[in-house]
Amino acid sequence: MLNIILLAAGQGLRMGGPNKLLLPFRGRSVLETTLSELCAAAIGPVFVVTGHQRELIAPLLEQFPVREVFNPDFQTGMTGSIQAGVRAAQAGQGYMICLADMPMITAAAYQLLADHFLSHLAEDERAILLPRFGEIKGNPVIFAAAYRDDILRHREPEGCRGIVQANTAHVRWVDMPDNSILRDLDTPEDYKALLAP
Repeated sequence: MLNIILLAAGQGLRMGGPNKLLLPFRGRSVLETTLSELCAAAIGPVFVVTGHQRELIAPLLEQFPVREVFNPDFQTGMTGSIQAGVRAAQAGQGYMICLADMPMITAAAYQLLADHFLSHLAEDERAILLPRFGEIKGNPVIFAAAYRDDILRHREPEGCRGIVQANTAHVRWVDMPDNSILRDLDTPEDYKALLAP
């Protein structure tokens, strides 16, 4: 079983106004689209880390079988939200760290990554899995449960890149069939590109 940690706490400042997770996409919000794919993947329990505008985000979670984890220190950066999710997570085989602003990733893609990770974990208890399209790294990243303490001690504010770099011998790359793992939503231009037919 993998713990799914969905990061939905950030302020999204580069969007320049509206909360990007609430923007409409395919008949629902960006967040709802992402969550519907994650839940359909049925990989393991989903922990949604909230922070910025929690009062707007939390009601959307009620329709999904997920657990909300509030990070009051969301302004300190992504790492604090990852740590909040890891602390709340159950004992399991690892942590899939997902971004809520990536609605193009399908349930099948999440399942593909989980399957590759579990086969890697069978050979290496400190497995790390990274997806890529072409030569470009994407998200989500999966860490074995063995990294729990490393993640909770981590001080780099914007994610766990340092942990990956310190454990390159344990990293396995997965080549993905499309670029959905690269398509996060940071700017108005990103949103226009997502909506393009």
